[in-house]
Amino acid sequence: MSPVVVILLLLAGVSEAAGRVVPLAVRRPGVSRSHLISLLVTGGVVEAVVFGLWPLTAWALAGFVLASPPPGDGLLWTPGLVAPLVFTAVLAFPLLGPFLHLLLLVGVGVTLTGPFAGATGLGWWTAAAGLAVAGVGLGLAVEAVRRLVVWLSVPRRPEPVA
Repeated sequence: MSPVVVILLLLAGVSEAAGRVVPLAVRRPGVSRSHLISLLVTGGVVEAVVFGLWPLTAWALAGFVLASPPPGDGLLWTPGLVAPLVFTAVLAFPLLGPFLHLLLLVGVGVTLTGPFAGATGLGWWTAAAGLAVAGVGLGLAVEAVRRLVVWLSVPRRPEPVA
């Protein structure tokens, strides 16, 4: 990936993470700024990696559908393909609502479907389904890790003995 694409993916990731960190800052006003910044940076990098893996995961899924592996090394993000993703992430900040955010990500997936279908040789609908499965799978994996981290980070109080 080119440095421009990496920067755009990081911008999209930080914007996504900010949408998650801002409500935390509002609910817990005593949280230190350094802790919030570390959450924002860590979340931004994780989201950027997930965005970067989206077409590669779909490419791997296409290998299961096709009789022979797809030609080439995979569909990688280009500045033209990642620009709608950055726009979506910035527009969705700070959490305009899960339904709007889902619609915006579907729009990015539709934008990515044409180049993905051309690169893999799959039909448009099959490529769209592969991208959707990859996106949902990555989203669920990140959400599971996010919930696990929250669960592990909450201090446990022993139950009082009566």
